[in-house]
Formats: sequence, C-alpha cells, structure tokens
Amino acid sequence: MTQREWVERDFYADLGVSSTATQDEIKKAYRKLAKELHPDANPGDKKAESRFKSVSEANAVLADQAKRKEYDEARRVFASGGLGNGGFRPGTGRGGFRSENIDLSDLFGQGGSGGSSGMNDMFGGLFNRGSRPSRPSRGNDIETETTLEFREAALGSVVPLQLTSPSPCTTCHGSGARPGTSPKVCASCNGAGVINRNQGHFAFSEPCSDCRGTGSTVENPCGDCAGTGVTTRTRTISVRVPSGVKDGQRIRLAGQGQAGLRGAPSGDLYVTVHVTADRVFARDGDHLTLTVPVSFSELALGTTVSIPTLDGKVGMKIPAGTADGRTLRVRGKGVPRRKGGAGDLLVTVRTAVPPKLSAEAIAALEAYAAAEKECGFDPREDWAGV
Repeated sequence: MTQREWVERDFYADLGVSSTATQDEIKKAYRKLAKELHPDANPGDKKAESRFKSVSEANAVLADQAKRKEYDEARRVFASGGLGNGGFRPGTGRGGFRSENIDLSDLFGQGGSGGSSGMNDMFGGLFNRGSRPSRPSRGNDIETETTLEFREAALGSVVPLQLTSPSPCTTCHGSGARPGTSPKVCASCNGAGVINRNQGHFAFSEPCSDCRGTGSTVENPCGDCAGTGVTTRTRTISVRVPSGVKDGQRIRLAGQGQAGLRGAPSGDLYVTVHVTADRVFARDGDHLTLTVPVSFSELALGTTVSIPTLDGKVGMKIPAGTADGRTLRVRGKGVPRRKGGAGDLLVTVRTAVPPKLSAEAIAALEAYAAAEKECGFDPREDWAGV
C-alpha cells in the first residue's frame, strides 16, 4: 500500500465504525468481522478473503492509538487541501498553509513506530531533509483465540494453533524474486524509495513509482507470490501458554503475525485465551478455592480427609470441633507463579446431611441428642432473650 493510498483509505468504513469510535468499539467491531470473514469460515470465497485482509489492515492502524492519531492527522491535512498529488501547496487561502506562520516540521517530524503507517514515511522528505532509503513495510498484527481447560491454564501448556494469513512465501523465502535471482537496487531512485523535485522555494519528495517506495525492483518475480514475497496459506504453530494465564488474557507472539512485503519484518500475533470452568476448583488470584463436603462427626471429632490438588491428592487434617463453613489453608498447592512458587489451596468445609437414615442411625442420633442436652450445649444460645 502506497502512502497516498494509506491516507485515502477509510479504515473506519472498513470496520463499520465512526471516526469518533472508542478503542473498545473498534476492538468489538474487528472481532465480529474477523470471525465472520475468516477464510476458515468461508473456504474458497475470494471476496470474503479480500474483506478479511482489509479489515485486518484497518484494525492494525486503528487499534494502535499512536498510529490512529497519525492517520487522523494525515487525513485532516489532505482533506483541508494542504497537500495535493504528492506535493505541498503554499498559500494563505483556506486550501493551504501560511509557511511563515506554521512550522510544519513539528507536524511531520514526529513519525510513528515504522512501516507505511508512519508520518515520517509519508512526509520525511517534504522539506528537503535528504532522501533516506525507504524502510520495508512491516506486516500487520493479527489476532486469534483459543480455549483451554481450567487445569491447562493453571499449569501451563503447549497449544497448536492453525492460522490462515499472509505468510512469507516458501518458494522465494520472502524476497519476491524467482529462486536463483535477487532484487536489484531501483535505478530511478538509486535505492532511496523516493523521488525529489523542486517547486519554487520548496523541495518535495514522493514515492518512486518504479519501485513503489521500496528502493528495489524485482526483474524476475517469483511465480508463486507474484513478486510480493507473501502468500496466503494455512500454517500450524505451537504456542506455549505460561502457567497461571487468566480467562481473557492476551498473549503476544512477536513475529508470528502477517508477513511483511519483500522480506520485511512480520507483525505480531495476539492470542486471546478463554478458560473453561472446572467442576471442582475455582480461582482467586494465585489461590485455588475448593469446597469439601464432610459429616458432622468428622467436624466434631476431627479427622484427616483426602482432597484433590492440581498435581494429585493430599491429606488435610480437620481439627476436632471445626465449625461448618470454616476455610482451611493448604500452602503451596495453588496456581504456580511465573517467578517461582505457587499460591495456596483454600478449602472450605461444609456439612453434608444424609437424606435417609437407618433405624440404628436414628436411635444413635436420638441418644446423642439427649446426651448433648445433658452437657448443656445450646446452638442458639446467642438468641436468648430475642
């Protein structure tokens, strides 16, 4: 994508949001469209594939607040008539800038992080600052999702992910040139990627039309990628999910995103992790919580019960006279921490009442109830006088 195409492209329209949309609204719109248009959901549909690429490109700019700010500023400059056909129109009317009152270098000198989306890439040579070779266009970031079982997320795991996205061409290894050949320095711009021209008191730079601003040309393009160095293919990568990952957490994999053109760096891959609920454990930060059913006699007399943990069962002592609903702590049996150690397992004991009793059990309980009164125990003693 050329610099002019970048400015003239309406990324907001691509995502179906307004130019005043919040970052959350942009994120929601992208995720909805990416899910609907993903090539895996539309096999063989070239139109959906093209829309998926456009939506991904729009999100790569608008989801990054710095890039979005640069994009909005550049569009305002073009909309006001300050630039036209690759050049600057000095003047004092509504369609131009008064060069004696405005230091445009302040606007164009604070470029972005790189790639064709940066203001420096668009206007770096506008005021004759010299022609530097054009930097390759970095690939866009891409997003995907995966779902883990509760224990996989707590202990960490390796997850295979299947992605369909622009990737480096395996035939030319991303160079864009047919195997056995290599790109040549552009003769028109001598590798600078821009052509300089003078107009009155100003010097202007515009992307070289022969190499499209890359600084090099491919005389013998690769037949598989048509000289771009990029092809859309399905690949499977293994993602190592660290222990303790939480539901909704995003993992960044540097360089695993969309491939850059002609050997440029790839973007990043962001994986959003969803964690399913567990039938036994729940989570409280780095601690695990667990409810254990016990009998009245176990609470009254005390006992040792076997309880589950993430790495097998352990014995836990319940002291005699433990109250129903009390929480006991088993240290170091919670969620492993990335820097070492682990949280605790918090075990809450709850009395389980048998739904049916034998005649012997009823007789024993009646005898116990009578003995309980004789020893003066009253569970509602605090209610006296109410």
